[in-house]
Amino acid sequence: MRRLIALALAVLVSIAVAACGDGDKTVTTTPTTSAPEQQTTTTQPPTSTPSAAPSAASVGGTLNLTGTDEGENLAVTVVKVVDPARAKNEFSSPESGERFVAVQFRLRNTGSAVYDDSPDNGAKVRDTQGQQFSASIEETAAGPGFGGSVTLVPGDTALGFITFEVPTASKIAKIQFAMASGFAGNVGQWNVP
Repeated sequence: MRRLIALALAVLVSIAVAACGDGDKTVTTTPTTSAPEQQTTTTQPPTSTPSAAPSAASVGGTLNLTGTDEGENLAVTVVKVVDPARAKNEFSSPESGERFVAVQFRLRNTGSAVYDDSPDNGAKVRDTQGQQFSASIEETAAGPGFGGSVTLVPGDTALGFITFEVPTASKIAKIQFAMASGFAGNVGQWNVP
C-alpha cells in the first residue's frame, strides 16, 4: 500500500512539473570539483606538470545544475556508490535476478530560490548496455535516504542515499540527476568507474 501511494504521488508530481517544463535538455558532465586525491607513497620525485582537470564528472565530482525556475541552482555531488546494497528492512529483497544499488548524493542549494523537491524522482542510473533504471522506493542499509522530499533554503545542504533495483548482470556505467523531479532541462551525468 505504501508503495502504491508513493508511486501515485510521484506520478502526480511528474505531471505537474511536466506542465511547467520547456522540453529542452542539456547534459552537464564537467565537474566543478573532483574527488579528493588519495594519499599514496611513491619513490619517484614529484613532477612539475600540473594534472589536467577531469573532462567528465565521476564519483566524488560536483556538478552545478539549474532547475525550471529562476534562482533554482544546486551543486550536486555523487558521494559514493554501494553496489550491491542491502535493503534497510530485513524482510525486503530485490526481485529474482536483480540487485539493489545505492547512490549517495549531496545537494547544496547555490541559488537564490528555495529548493523543494523529491530527489529520488530526478535520479537515474544507466548500465554499460544503455539500459536506464529509475529509483526504487526501497530504503537502503547503506545509510539514510532523503525521506521523500527535501526543502533547502539557499546555502543549505542535504545528504542521502537513493536506491535503484537493477538486473544482477548489469554493470552501472553512469548516474544522472535532474532537478524538478527530473523535468529540468539541465541533467547532470557522472561516470562510474
